[in-house]
Amino acid sequence: MGKKVAILQSNYIPWKGYFDIINMVDEFILYDDMQYTRRDWRNRNKIMTPTGLIWLTIPVENKGKFYQKINETKVLDHEWVDKHWRSIQYNYAKTEYFSEYEECIHNIYEACREESYLSKINYMFLKEICNLLHINTKLTWSSDYTMVDGKTERLVGLVKSAGGDYYLSGPAAKDYIVEKYFEDAGITLDWMDYSGYPQYKQMSKQFEHGVSILDLIFNEGPKAQKYMKSFKE
Repeated sequence: MGKKVAILQSNYIPWKGYFDIINMVDEFILYDDMQYTRRDWRNRNKIMTPTGLIWLTIPVENKGKFYQKINETKVLDHEWVDKHWRSIQYNYAKTEYFSEYEECIHNIYEACREESYLSKINYMFLKEICNLLHINTKLTWSSDYTMVDGKTERLVGLVKSAGGDYYLSGPAAKDYIVEKYFEDAGITLDWMDYSGYPQYKQMSKQFEHGVSILDLIFNEGPKAQKYMKSFKE
C-alpha cells in the first residue's frame, strides 16, 4: 500500500478518535475551506468534571454570516482563553499527570491570544497534542490543493492531489460518499471504527469516551497510547 490520507474539518481540542485517525495515515488534510457549521465540534468540546460533563466553547463571529468558511471564522474576543484554562486547571489539577503537562497545554492557550482565526487556533492545539502523543503525520490544509465540485469528487481529488491511494474516512461520511468514485480512481476506501475503546482512569463514576483528548492525557499521561486504537504494543 502506498500513501494513506484522511480528510476532516478541524475540531477544538478533539477526542481521542480524531487523533487515532491522524495517526493512522501519512497525511491528514484539514478540510477548513468548507462552510462553518454552528453548534458543532469546530469551536467547542467537552471535558469531564467530578460532577459530570461541561462544554468549553470558543465564541466566534457568526451572526449573519451564514455561508462563511471555517477558515474565515474569527473569534469574538480572547476572554475565552482565560475561562477555558481556569476550567481545565480547576477540574484536572488533581489528576495524576496534570503537573507534567500543565505548562505545555497552558502555553498553547497563551499563544492563542495572538490568533484571531478559529481554524488556526484548532491547528495549534492539533499540532502540539500530536507532538505530545508522538504522532508524526503530516498536517496540511485543503486550501493547499485545487478543489473540484461535488462532495465525493472533491475528496477523491484531494487524495489524488496529495499522492494518496488509500483514504480513511470517518463513519459519518457513509451517508453521502459514493464509493464507486474512489474505486474508479484506484483509491482504496476504508472506514474508521470507533467501537471497542477501553476505559481508562477518569474522575467521574460514569465513564465517557467522547471527551477532549486532554482528559486522557491528564489522567494517563505517557500511558495514553494504550487507550487508543492506532498505537501498537
